Amino acid sequence: MLSIVIPTYNSSVVLKQTIQSVQGKAGVGEILIVDGGSTDDTAQAAAELGARCITAAKGRGSQLKAGADAAVGAWLLFLHADTVLEEGWERHVGAFMNKPENENRAGYFTFTLNEDTKAARRLERVVARRCTWLGLPYGDQGLLIHQSLYEEVGGYADIPLMEDVDMVRKIGKDRLVPVPVRAVTSASKYQKSGYLKRMLRNVSCLTLYFLGVSPERIVKLYG
Repeated sequence: MLSIVIPTYNSSVVLKQTIQSVQGKAGVGEILIVDGGSTDDTAQAAAELGARCITAAKGRGSQLKAGADAAVGAWLLFLHADTVLEEGWERHVGAFMNKPENENRAGYFTFTLNEDTKAARRLERVVARRCTWLGLPYGDQGLLIHQSLYEEVGGYADIPLMEDVDMVRKIGKDRLVPVPVRAVTSASKYQKSGYLKRMLRNVSCLTLYFLGVSPERIVKLYG
C-alpha cells in the first residue's frame, strides 16, 4: 500500500487540485496531510476530500518526518502541496513499486512548472541537468521510497531548510531513479520574486549548505 504524505501551511488554494490528482488511484491506501499550523481552511479542505490530517511543528523537515512516522503504507510518496502529478502517474509508480530491487532505491519525478514561458522551460532544463549530474532532485519533484529504505537512511531531518537535499544525499545518487511522470508545480513563487532572483537565492542556499553552514543560519539569511 502507498501512503501519500503532503506537508501544508496555508495551502487551501492549491491543496484541492493536488489531492484530486492522487485520490482514488490504484495502490493508494491513504492521503496524509501534515499541517504546520495553518490559519486558513487547509484542514477543512483536506477533510472534505477524505484525506487524513495531522499537525506538526511548522517546517517541511518536521512535517515530513511526522507524516512518515504516522503513515501505515509499506511505500511512501512525499509531495508538496502545490505539486500535481500528471494523469496516469499511478501506472509508472505501480511499475516502480512492483520491482523488488526498487525497495532499495528511491524514485523522483520530472520537474515541470505550470507556466508556458521561456523562463519556465529554461528552469526545467536546469533542474533536469542538476538531477542527472549531481543526483539532487528537490522536494517539488516528489520522493517515492519504501519504508525500509526510509528507515535505513534515517528519514527526514527535523531542519527548517534543505531537508530534501539532506534526504537525497543520504540515499545517494546511485539509488535515485527518475520515474517518467511530470510533477507539475505552481510557478507562483518564481512569478512573485522573479525567476533569476529566485534561482540565485536557491543556488546561494545550496552553496552555503554544502560549505557547512547550518540550515538554521541559512534561514536567517534568506528567510
